[in-house]
Amino acid sequence: MEKWQGKNKAVTFSFDDGVKQDVRLIEILNKYGLKGTFNLNSSVLGLEGQLPYGENKFVRHDKVRACDVKGIYAGQEVAVHTLTHPNLTTLEEETVVYQVEKDRLALSELVGYEVVGMAYPCGGVNNDDRVADILKRRTGVKYSRTITPTGNFDLQNNLYRFNPTIHYGDENGLFKLGEKFLNLKPDKPQIYYIWGHSYELDMNIISWERFEEFCKFISGKADIFYGTNKEVLL
Repeated sequence: MEKWQGKNKAVTFSFDDGVKQDVRLIEILNKYGLKGTFNLNSSVLGLEGQLPYGENKFVRHDKVRACDVKGIYAGQEVAVHTLTHPNLTTLEEETVVYQVEKDRLALSELVGYEVVGMAYPCGGVNNDDRVADILKRRTGVKYSRTITPTGNFDLQNNLYRFNPTIHYGDENGLFKLGEKFLNLKPDKPQIYYIWGHSYELDMNIISWERFEEFCKFISGKADIFYGTNKEVLL
């Protein structure tokens, strides 16, 4: 593919929620020449909080400040995650448009370029054909990522319900698929698409050290294009 500099393999990352752990994660991506897309909720930027996990444990879930967005994510891609993180499948069409397009426009203003990507918020069944059609018809979004892992690298026709390869918390699968991807000699385009939340690294779903080990492992290969979601998908 010409957009991948003539290469048939591409690696891209995607991280949700716009939390302060993104800063450390981006330092690791930059260290190894990797690119990702960061999906932000513009109406809650700057809010501080925590999330429970395990038994009597909490992880910080502090959102980056609006004034810091452009600097933090420079060289990466900022994308839509809706204004307030609702499950769009439960909302009326006008509310879907409001949640998505207002977020897109606000983020575009913050970063100084047109935001066109998105990741669906919430777990479980967080997307469907109705919402995908609304995005396509009534917003400036050009692609949107689900949370449904495919376990493979194949291209997909529906960019408005684009499934990632794997969540990076599946540590064994992450490295196993990574090795498989590195060994591929494909005659057609293949994408290794990894997603997650940077705060999960503080929960040790995968450790910071192990994540950096993976980044080093997957990076620097002459036959792989490393890009943001937009650069890889569009």
